[in-house]
Amino acid sequence: MLTAMQGTTPPTLAIEEEDPATGVAQVRPLGEWTVLPLGGLFEPLAARVAELARGGRHRWDLRGLERLDSAGALLLWQAWGRRRPAQLQWLPEHEFLFDQLSTPAPAGPAPIASQMFGGRAVSRQSPLREGLAVTAGHLLGATRLLGQLVLDLRTLARRPGLIAWRDISAQVYRAGAQALGITALVGFLVGITLSYLTSRQLQAFGADIFVINILGLSVWRELGPLLAAILVAGRSGSAMTAQFGAMRVTQELDALSVMGISHTIRLVMPKLVALAISMPLIVVWTSSMILLGGAVAARATLGLAYVQFLQGLPAVVPVENLWLGLSKSVVFGLLIAFVASHFGLRIKPNSESLGSGVTQAVVSSITLVIVVDAIFAVVFSGVGLG
Repeated sequence: MLTAMQGTTPPTLAIEEEDPATGVAQVRPLGEWTVLPLGGLFEPLAARVAELARGGRHRWDLRGLERLDSAGALLLWQAWGRRRPAQLQWLPEHEFLFDQLSTPAPAGPAPIASQMFGGRAVSRQSPLREGLAVTAGHLLGATRLLGQLVLDLRTLARRPGLIAWRDISAQVYRAGAQALGITALVGFLVGITLSYLTSRQLQAFGADIFVINILGLSVWRELGPLLAAILVAGRSGSAMTAQFGAMRVTQELDALSVMGISHTIRLVMPKLVALAISMPLIVVWTSSMILLGGAVAARATLGLAYVQFLQGLPAVVPVENLWLGLSKSVVFGLLIAFVASHFGLRIKPNSESLGSGVTQAVVSSITLVIVVDAIFAVVFSGVGLG
């Protein structure tokens, strides 16, 4: 028989004599019941524990264990017949290990319909019903997450020390400062394209100067916030979801739960606050780059001076459009962070779920942003257009 590693206390079983009054003997596992000390002792210890567990005549006391990990817990659990002995004493930290072993694996989706093909039963689930079930599950999960965030706001109001200021600052840098390059490039190119096409059409009617009106209103009111939100959803939203997925795969989320740290306070809330702060700044930056590209194209196509372009913007674009665009950007930032967190927390610890979760988060974020932008356009159709 192999011995335990040097420097560790080998796992042993101490059996006390039967109590004359009750006729029950006590078994006390001692030492370190972890993966390395167990080494070559796993099989003989498992056989001995199984022998003692037969008939339920012994009382088990785990309080003398120096260390116990999932390997030692699995040995005891299997030797006990996958159930707790009737008489068992342990430490509070042992309960989590055995709870994980006693929790049954989630069953797969039950077949809704069956058809016979060649004498064999083939289970088939209705695509419509499956889609409705998935949608209902997402709505229920999103509602639960939103409710938890509301409760966390009350907790943070009472205990401001729980606010993760460093995480908020880090997220502002990752989602905001590091996104300036791609938003500037895309915005400048979109501005050139939009201005060039608009200038060609206006030139045919001799209305060259109205290119300032079209660019100013469309950029500050709609195009700037929408383009920035789509880029941030594809870049930062996907990164947030992937971060949650990686933490799920490496069991960091489970570790936070064991330590009693709230996922929403520690992880979700900083992302929401950071994007709510970053999005208005990104929108101003992106809109400025679009207008810069538009001014360059207007200069090349119509000969419109840069000074005339810049002086004409405040005159033809009411300030209400600027505030409307900034207000939308805050909502877009909250939506992107919320959707990314929702899908990230639903990822299972495998690579396939991680990839599909990131894809669903990006698609859902962009779709939701466009829907909310359309709602804003209808509700505020009479604002800033007089």
